[in-house]
Amino acid sequence: MKKRIVNLVINGGEYTVNVPVHQTLLETLREQLGMTETKYGCGTGECGACTVIVDGDKSLNACLTLTATMEGRNITTAAGLDENGQLSAVQQAFVDQAAIQCGYCTPGMVLKSTT
Repeated sequence: MKKRIVNLVINGGEYTVNVPVHQTLLETLREQLGMTETKYGCGTGECGACTVIVDGDKSLNACLTLTATMEGRNITTAAGLDENGQLSAVQQAFVDQAAIQCGYCTPGMVLKSTT
């Protein structure tokens, strides 16, 4: 199985991962790095539960993005949105309006709302 070493910045931390070239960013985040705030939903990019922000301004579906294509990129998950230990404005609005429901797709919605 062909692998590639990829350097990433995730939520401000630097990571070097050795991944199969076919591995998705979602798999890398959840299975290799233990960042379970990014969720697997549909696997087809429809639901948005796997949304991450890349380079501060572009939202991507991590389930459709190969980790090997993310070399040197700055990735933000829902856990990286806090501002000095405080919830971001979008996160706080979700809390204030009791918009959480089951919470499974909430991280994706919050991230999509910030871009």
